[in-house]
Amino acid sequence: MIKVILQLNISGFLRKPLFSIGFVLSLAGCGSTMNPFDMRIIESMSTQLSDILVKEEVIVYEKEELDALKAANRIPLKWKNKVSESHIAAFYIVYDNGAVYVADEEGKLTKYDAASGKELWQMKTKNKFSAGVGIGEGLILVGTFKGEVLAYNESGHMLWQASVTSEILSPPQVQNNIVVVRTLDGRIFGLDAVDGKRKWIYQGATPSLTVRSTAGISLAHGAVFAGFPGGKLVAMSLFNGNVGWEVAVSQPRGVTELERMTDITSSPVVNNQFVCAVAYQGRVACFAINDGAQIWARESSSSAGLTMDKDYVYVTEDKGIISAYDILSGASMWKQSKLGSKKLSRPILKGQYIIVGDDQGYVNILRNYDGALVARSATDGSSIHTVASLLPDGFAVQTVQGGVYAFSAEF
Repeated sequence: MIKVILQLNISGFLRKPLFSIGFVLSLAGCGSTMNPFDMRIIESMSTQLSDILVKEEVIVYEKEELDALKAANRIPLKWKNKVSESHIAAFYIVYDNGAVYVADEEGKLTKYDAASGKELWQMKTKNKFSAGVGIGEGLILVGTFKGEVLAYNESGHMLWQASVTSEILSPPQVQNNIVVVRTLDGRIFGLDAVDGKRKWIYQGATPSLTVRSTAGISLAHGAVFAGFPGGKLVAMSLFNGNVGWEVAVSQPRGVTELERMTDITSSPVVNNQFVCAVAYQGRVACFAINDGAQIWARESSSSAGLTMDKDYVYVTEDKGIISAYDILSGASMWKQSKLGSKKLSRPILKGQYIIVGDDQGYVNILRNYDGALVARSATDGSSIHTVASLLPDGFAVQTVQGGVYAFSAEF
């Protein structure tokens, strides 16, 4: 059963989503302080709104589809571990130098040996983490609900702490000694990687009705690429935040505010020629990296995101569909819609295979050239919201219940 939940954003505090996408009614003039109101009232208001405005859809799977899923090869499990459950945030595992780093809402940052799963250290803080983990240039980065950016080194020692204007929903990124952070209120900050001091700030548009998401940013070629509510894609300088170009991935359509929502809720993907992005209730499109000229666009709707290789752009579309488009023309190459789930994570590539998680805790491996299911394995039964992290000999995922699973690439 699919249920999209309307969520109230009061002073940056958001209730637990029953589904990985929630619609957020942002109240004008809200600050970054925590909500002073009783959470039971907020829960009640949000539930009433969802009951009024949301239709429930009963999902029926064909027996042949379920039989094929049961018969799929299993992906060998290397190791598993456990961190705290995610009630609101969605966390990304990262790999670096033989280790994986995992964060959770309770304010713990944990380092595991990537080969064995042995815990190497764990930092317990008083901060409640809302985003992580970002990594690069000797920094391990996490964000908090209070708009704090925390930077650690690989030994777990805190290097610096910086404050931004509101809750951080996606992992901070770092390149060329600049840490880039995106906040709930539509701002993007450039911070000095040495001490966290602010270098620049960009203010994006924030409509009254937006999709709550972990939409991040992509850093490449000395630029920051970010999608925004209303279907806008912006390229700005990594060094000073100046806008190079701005284009429309998708235009709002429909009569009601819900129908007109066409937010970009995932990070763009970039190669040496193109930057591609996809919008919820909109389109997938690719643009020239230097000036934003549109190369192609196709009707699509995605809240999870996309990836690309030298041939195709792969999109996790709504209703449990993975689609492949020709990277040069946008021609539809194949679609896979029989994975037993209507909510999939952003895809990631490892060699000739696509890795995607789902809302039932399964990890699925597809062939990149035709989308055929190759292998499948279960985790703890809770949703996998975020993209898998690639390891030298496999990959790792983090579930909503805090399960950390590392799988082998030998399947």
